[in-house]
Amino acid sequence: MIIKKVKSNFQLDRLKQIIFRFEVNILTDNEEIIKIIETLFESGITKDLSKLRDIHLNDPKFSSFSDLPPYDLKDYQTTIELEELRFISISDYTYEIRNPKISIFDNCAVVALELVQKGMLVDNKAYTGEHMTINGRATFVLVKQPTWKIVHIHLSKID
Repeated sequence: MIIKKVKSNFQLDRLKQIIFRFEVNILTDNEEIIKIIETLFESGITKDLSKLRDIHLNDPKFSSFSDLPPYDLKDYQTTIELEELRFISISDYTYEIRNPKISIFDNCAVVALELVQKGMLVDNKAYTGEHMTINGRATFVLVKQPTWKIVHIHLSKID
């Protein structure tokens, strides 16, 4: 009976360790995923556009829809170029991510969130600017290969 109880306690402790490791992995993945999405928008603040290529999956399977024209489905290269243009053209850029929901399925993750973006849209040729606020929603699909990369983006305006 004592041996059985010790074995049972050992199995219970082992199970607790496995559950803890699983929770830590999920937490680590969630943190890594949100950091990648924040890196995208932080590029608008810092104007360090070099990180954009690191966080997107450079693959023909990549796709994106934007909340700004052009509204068609874009590939990797076009997305990078438009993101660079967007962030260069907006001064005093700020963003706020609200209510993120991260769902992980093996090596794939789906992130849905509300997004508020603000800044001054600058026309360098005319030396004019226009304040902008975009209240929107965003969906990101990421794959882990071996680190998390964005494979699809869908941004849409609420108003």
